[in-house]
Amino acid sequence: MSIYLQDLNARVADGVARLPPAQRERHAHFLTVQQNPDGGFSGREGESDLYYTGFGLRGLSVLDALTPELAERAVGFLRGCLTRQTSVVDFFSFLYSCALVQAASGLDVLADSPPDWPRRVADTLASFRTSDHGYNKSPGATSGSTYHTFLVGLCFELLGQTLPNPDDVLRFVQARRRDDGGYVEVAAMRRSGTNPTAAAIGLLHLLKGRNLPAAEVETTIDYLAEMPSMEGGLRANDKIPLADLLSTFTGGWTLAQLGALDRINTRQAFQYVQSLERPEGGFLGGVWDEATDVEYTFYGLGSLALLHAR
Repeated sequence: MSIYLQDLNARVADGVARLPPAQRERHAHFLTVQQNPDGGFSGREGESDLYYTGFGLRGLSVLDALTPELAERAVGFLRGCLTRQTSVVDFFSFLYSCALVQAASGLDVLADSPPDWPRRVADTLASFRTSDHGYNKSPGATSGSTYHTFLVGLCFELLGQTLPNPDDVLRFVQARRRDDGGYVEVAAMRRSGTNPTAAAIGLLHLLKGRNLPAAEVETTIDYLAEMPSMEGGLRANDKIPLADLLSTFTGGWTLAQLGALDRINTRQAFQYVQSLERPEGGFLGGVWDEATDVEYTFYGLGSLALLHAR
């Protein structure tokens, strides 16, 4: 599995293990019943898809509730996706899901695939590359996406390979940095965002390890430290008044990676996340939300894990 994802999964699993047993059990039950008969997971409507299946399996994994039986059911869905045309997001979700179910059950989704399947996947990922040396969600895009370039980097780690042309990718991500210390998703944007900043720092860790320039790191920390709303959670950018669970998790994880989680009021952030937790299990996406799903449940668990007992 990717070293980056191993670190993330271990950090979240360790924090989740410190939550009260009843709290863990209700979220494990919530996620378990979200698994469809075909073994996959859905969003708030529709059929199983790779994106939500990835989040369902990740949530169960950090709860230590991904049993061999649940993993074996997921294998059937994942094998049915082998011949589908997919986006970068789906490639990442598929590869990570395969790693999770193999760890939980010993079953290799790709056991019957041609021996050169990693090279074939790498070649497909290369087709998503853009002229500015980033990657986008599908072939033919005119410019790269910070988020999708980060996912491609994770895909190559999951394949056990190095991201091609790392110096070019480094220049790509550095060009997405803005004067406030944050990063943007696409080149034309001028206002930094929490989530592209998290993707950019993650990509820099993939490319350079932990050896990031201290001056750049400090301004990025300063930027993220300004993102909490009055509710305590983090906002997607400084013009949005309300926090959301995605930004709270990605911003919190990035601050934790940079050794600066104490730059936000972690008690207030923890209380914000708790306010989005439903008694039957699952999490809302924000105070404005009215429904739960497996994606936001993973973000909720991850946020509680990072913020618990700080």
